[in-house]
Amino acid sequence: MTDSGSTLARSVAERVARESYGRLVAYLGGRLGDLASAEDALAAAFLAALEKWPVDGVPDNPDAWLLTIARRRRLDDWRKDKVRARSADHLALITEELSAAAERAEEIADRRLALMFACAHPDIDVSVRTPLILQTVLGLTASDIAARFLVSPKAMGQRLVRAKARIKDEKIPFVVPEKEELSNRLPPVLATIYAAYTNGWMDIDGAETLGQEAIWLARVVVSLLPQEPEPKGLLALMLYAEARRSSRRASDGAFVPLDSQDVGLWDHEQLRLAEGLLREASANGPTGRYQIEAAIQSAHVARRLSGIANWQAVVSLYDVLGRIAPSPVVTLNRSVALMRIGQADAALGDIYALAGDPRMADYLPYWTARARICADLENHVEAAEAFTVAIGLCWSEAERRHLEEQRSKVLC
Repeated sequence: MTDSGSTLARSVAERVARESYGRLVAYLGGRLGDLASAEDALAAAFLAALEKWPVDGVPDNPDAWLLTIARRRRLDDWRKDKVRARSADHLALITEELSAAAERAEEIADRRLALMFACAHPDIDVSVRTPLILQTVLGLTASDIAARFLVSPKAMGQRLVRAKARIKDEKIPFVVPEKEELSNRLPPVLATIYAAYTNGWMDIDGAETLGQEAIWLARVVVSLLPQEPEPKGLLALMLYAEARRSSRRASDGAFVPLDSQDVGLWDHEQLRLAEGLLREASANGPTGRYQIEAAIQSAHVARRLSGIANWQAVVSLYDVLGRIAPSPVVTLNRSVALMRIGQADAALGDIYALAGDPRMADYLPYWTARARICADLENHVEAAEAFTVAIGLCWSEAERRHLEEQRSKVLC
C-alpha cells in the first residue's frame, strides 16, 4: 500500500474505532457482565485495527472485525485465569453468541442505551453515574472526566474502577428498565447524551457522527418516556443547534458566529420539530434545565429570523436557569446577554467574579466572552490579552482564525 493509501486507511480506522467504541463496549460488556474486561478486550481490538487496517484495508464490517478480535482476547484471558475449567458451559454459550454476532452481515445490535441505564442503576453511587457513562459509552479517559468534575484523575479512576466492579459483583443487567424505574435513572443518562452531542458539536472540523448518534439516543428516550418533559427539552435543544450546523462555516471554511450566519442555510424543518418538542415539554410538567436551555436557543432563532432584539428575554431565561441549575457557565452566558442590553458594568463584574473559579482558567468560552466584553468597553489592552489566551486554547483552525481577526481589530 502507498504512503497516501496507508494514511487514508489509518484515518478511516481511527474514525471507525471512535464511532464503534460505545456500541461494542455496550454489546460485549452486556454479554460478559464485566465492563472492565470488555474495555480491555476492545482496547486490544482497536490497537490491532490501527496496525492491520492500514496494511490490509478496512474490512467490510468493521464492527464485526473488532468484535471478533475482542472475543479472542477475552477467551485468551479466560484461559490464562483458568476460568474455563470452572464455568465451561457459561463460556461456551458466550463464545457461540459472540461468534454468531461477528459473522452476521447486518450491524451488531446497539445496546448503548441499555448500558447507560445500567450505569445509572441505584446500586451505583450517584456521583459516579455520569462519569461512568462518559467513559463506557463515549470512551473518555479518567483524566478527561476528572477535569469536568474537578477531581484528580487518580480519584476519578478509583471511583470508576469501583463502579465497574459493583456492576460485575452485583450482576447489574444491561437492560432498559421498566417504565416506573426509568425516571429515577434519567438525569445521568440525559447528561451523557448532551455531553455526546456537545463533543460532536464542538468539533466543527469534522465528527458529525457523534452528534447524530446523541440525537438518535435522545429520540429513543423520548419514545420510552413520552410524558417526561426533560427528554423532549433535551432533544429540542440539540435540534435547535443541529439546524444551524451548515451555516457555521463560510464558503472558504471560515468560522461564522450566530449573529452573522445566513439563516437561509438553516434547516427549518428541524427548527419546527424543535419548537414542537419544546411546546410539548412545557405542557407536560415541571420546567427543567434542558427546557430552559432550549427556550434560550428558541429566543436566539427568533431574534435572527425576525430581526427584533430580544436580549432582555434571554437574560430573564438565564435568570430562571440560574435558579434551576446554577453554574459558572450560566453566569458567563448571562453576562454576554447583559452586555447586549447595555449593562456593561454588571457584565464585566460577573466576568471578573468568575476569574476566581479554577475551571475558567482553560475554558475557551470564558476568555472569548471576556475579550468581547472588554472590546465593547474599549478596554483594548485587556481585550487583546483575553483574545490571546482564547487563541491558545482553541483547537479549531477556523475558529482560531476568527479569534485572530477579532484580536487584530482591537490592536489597530
